[in-house]
Amino acid sequence: MSEPAVKVSVVTMYEARQEIYPREAKGWYANWRWLCVWLTQLVFYGLPWMSWNDRQAVLFDLVSRKFYLFGIVLWPQDFIYLALLLIVCAYSLFLFTAVAGRLWCGYACPQTVYTEIFMWIERKIEGSRSARMRLDRQPLSVDKFVRKSSKHLAWAAVALWTGFTFVGYFTPIHTLAGEVVNLGLGPWEWFWILFYAFATYGNAGWMREQVCKYMCPYARFQSSMFDKDTLTVTYDAKRGEPRGARTRKADASALGSCIDCSMCVQVCPTGIDIRDGLQSDCIGCAACIDACDSVMDRIGAPRGLVRYSTENAMEKGLSAKDIRRRAMRPRILIYSAILALIVLASFGSLLGRTPVKMDVIRDRGAMGREVEDGIIENVYRLQVMNTDEQSHRFRISVAGIDGIALATPVMVELEGTASRGVPVRVRVPHGKGEKGSNKIQFELVAVDDERLQVTEKAVFFVPR
Repeated sequence: MSEPAVKVSVVTMYEARQEIYPREAKGWYANWRWLCVWLTQLVFYGLPWMSWNDRQAVLFDLVSRKFYLFGIVLWPQDFIYLALLLIVCAYSLFLFTAVAGRLWCGYACPQTVYTEIFMWIERKIEGSRSARMRLDRQPLSVDKFVRKSSKHLAWAAVALWTGFTFVGYFTPIHTLAGEVVNLGLGPWEWFWILFYAFATYGNAGWMREQVCKYMCPYARFQSSMFDKDTLTVTYDAKRGEPRGARTRKADASALGSCIDCSMCVQVCPTGIDIRDGLQSDCIGCAACIDACDSVMDRIGAPRGLVRYSTENAMEKGLSAKDIRRRAMRPRILIYSAILALIVLASFGSLLGRTPVKMDVIRDRGAMGREVEDGIIENVYRLQVMNTDEQSHRFRISVAGIDGIALATPVMVELEGTASRGVPVRVRVPHGKGEKGSNKIQFELVAVDDERLQVTEKAVFFVPR
């Protein structure tokens, strides 16, 4: 007796990428997206060329370990402000996502912004969506070679300018421009310009939606920030179904508002069908809303078949007023309050900070020594930093023990945004102070402006 045949099925674990040809979307949300493109790129490309106090307005000088932000100069000791900035960004992301989904991804994310720019170049050179599809299907010809080469050269130019601008935030951009013209860039400058240019060219020109779908972790944890009152791009299935094309013989009253034109799919940069419900691949760009609204206008139907709405609004038929009222829920109020407190505390601390710093380093090679007349002497090294952009003359003094004084008066002249190590000898008369460690304070005061002062604690050792 023969054994029954075994049916074998092959499961493909990795699907080959299918090329996406997004159609250009026009409408209210597209205008907002392009406004974000212009604003972000004007800031990114223009900021390094701005001057402030005869220097670059925004410069992260890693060699000198000084970060210039307009009138503020930050040092490595000000790392706390970077931590606060990251906390503000994180809470802002939580807040905006809880209110209206992936606003960052859809409008301001660099991947979205540069993909928009690269697709605009592609449309200008290769034509509309259908023209690009026909061009890719054609065999290689002179016209195809010229169009493809022109597109990639334009992409490369934008990518190289982006890489150059990025490095211009860390190397003075006027100096960097001269080095580029004279081909005098250092190896690290070459590396970072080309690396950032390659990343821009590859991500925005080739990978596009793959970055959003597979490389970006945001899509994986966004659901933890959503709730039933979060605004997301939503298809109104109750109104749209059953979908179908309108023909002369079809009974229009038996069909929903969706005419199954697939325009919402054609404009989607990640290639999803919003009619299948909310998906992790949706970046919330609202291109499908603009496309669907334009179709509704042509067929004379009300707009809003695809719109920003919430899960509760779709289930309960809530009005726009109800949606806005439910937006101010406890979760949003808590996020807003925490974010406001952090921002106010950060700005208050940043604006109120004294532009003078001093680090005290005790000479551990000698715990304390006795000099003439039984006087006890300790040696310290003071690292004095003037974070102001004006030069100042500082006076150093010490207190904390009866009779304590510097061996010689110390005055320090510091240029703007400069630092200096100052060795000082501190003396205590015989019989003063307790045996062992004694707490003392060093005070640094600007002679020309006594508001500029700082006090640092230290320890004075009296031998037993």
